[in-house]
Amino acid sequence: MTIAPAQHPPTAPPPQATNRLPRLLPHGPDVVDLAAHRARHGDLPGIGPAELLDALEASGLTGRGGAGFPTARKWRAVAAQRGPAVVVGNGAEGEPASSKDHVLLTRNPHLVLDGLLLAARAVGATRAVLYAEPDRAVQAALRRALAERADHTIEVVVAHHRFIAGEESAVVDAVSGGLGLPRARPPRVFERGVDGHPTLVQNAETLAHVALVAWYGPEWFRQVGTDAEPGSMLTTVHGTGADRRGRAVIEAAIGTPLTHLVNLDDTRAVLIGGYHGTWIDGDVARSTLLSRGSLGAVDGALGAGVVVPLPVWTCGLVETARVMVYLATQSAGQCGPCLNGLPRMALAVEALAESRAAPADLDDLRRWAGLVRGRGACAHPDGTARFLASALTVFDDEVRLHLDGHCTGTDRRPVLDVGRRP
Repeated sequence: MTIAPAQHPPTAPPPQATNRLPRLLPHGPDVVDLAAHRARHGDLPGIGPAELLDALEASGLTGRGGAGFPTARKWRAVAAQRGPAVVVGNGAEGEPASSKDHVLLTRNPHLVLDGLLLAARAVGATRAVLYAEPDRAVQAALRRALAERADHTIEVVVAHHRFIAGEESAVVDAVSGGLGLPRARPPRVFERGVDGHPTLVQNAETLAHVALVAWYGPEWFRQVGTDAEPGSMLTTVHGTGADRRGRAVIEAAIGTPLTHLVNLDDTRAVLIGGYHGTWIDGDVARSTLLSRGSLGAVDGALGAGVVVPLPVWTCGLVETARVMVYLATQSAGQCGPCLNGLPRMALAVEALAESRAAPADLDDLRRWAGLVRGRGACAHPDGTARFLASALTVFDDEVRLHLDGHCTGTDRRPVLDVGRRP
């Protein structure tokens, strides 16, 4: 696959885009077709690989898939390898609590596709793949978008339906024709990934930001966010609607107070980052910002931008137990921590939530959580243990009550979704 530079210079930032959000999503419920996309941004920017890598570095853009790794550094590592590379746009979004990539791919797919083509050009890739969730709406949107372009340079691979589908090495395995299972490292995927080629795996939202940086430059990108963490990000905010059980995808500047995203009144705790994220106390959340720095200071993890407030009438242990059981069933089942550790931990948390546990069971639970860390083929055991450890800390009072046979929760309707998105 050869991706030639376009013969059009980068477009000047549209006045309405400066310091305005959203940047990534259209206003209202509209879907952006190719004509509307080109009318707003122009043709694919004719920016060279070195210039684009420099612009990404100056922008401070980091990955929006959860890890937050500097984008330019990741791309340079792939570009430095020998042999033809592969670029994979990761829109698997196996996390049930997240909807951001789903919304982006169904409503503004051309921004992601342009970012994918720019990535292929920058790292010298001969193959560009969009790995997307097996949702009908997403797959239909991508078929329409590619048909509009009459573009045969981008392949679409349907992701496997599991929580770990978006893990980097699992993506590589699936695109290579495998079962989509994580693999032990080394080699790292940027060294030997899809079919043995150096591979860049980049989240769909990150690719959309890349396209905007290519058009409008790093200074424009940094007009929102903070100096240390520039730009905006898509967040999946739960607790919306009259009954506080809905969700919405909101683009927010990094550094936005959590209280500007969601109502935190009568909130016991907030889950940040999804099911590999962390619980933080409700009072702490009211003075915390949507940034890695602010959340890290309170032992939180930004992850992919999931924000779930837990109302005071809901038991955090019951919610945690439901997710732990789900995570135990979502492993690849190919290493000891997932085969033995996670199911045992899930059963223990479930017993605690149902007030069937003894203090010795709690000691075992904490010990097992420590044993699984760093011992899996992927980070699934680590993320699960992190989620559990935060629950045992934030809901410490509730733990003691459950050991005595009591629970403060008065509403047992689920808050955390462990199925597909609604």
